[in-house]
Amino acid sequence: MTDIHYLVLSAALAWVMIMTAAELHTPTWTRRGARLAFGNRDALPERSPLCGRADRAAKNMVDNLVLFVALFVAARAAGADATTGAAIFFFARSAYWILYLGGVVYARSLAWGASLVGLGWLGVAALRAS
Repeated sequence: MTDIHYLVLSAALAWVMIMTAAELHTPTWTRRGARLAFGNRDALPERSPLCGRADRAAKNMVDNLVLFVALFVAARAAGADATTGAAIFFFARSAYWILYLGGVVYARSLAWGASLVGLGWLGVAALRAS
């Protein structure tokens, strides 16, 4: 797979994370959830612990995706191969999401740290190639 594949997969992962958090909060497969989801969302129910974790993980992914895209573009603009850094980021973020949803605290933080390695890899590749 190429770095572009990992960029697209990371964007898709972010979308799946956002949609999962939304579905856990207002499950559209139920009548009540569908009314909430398609309404003004003025009176949403309290989030379950799983829903809260899904929401926090999705927001964290969006924050980190901004950094990923910036470093990815910098690496590509400098003529560097961004595949390794992008792959590390994608797989680490995928593991982070699964671990966060499962409530696995320390391993989740290790996966998050691994995604930072992917970001660092992209940054170093961009600087070396420029």
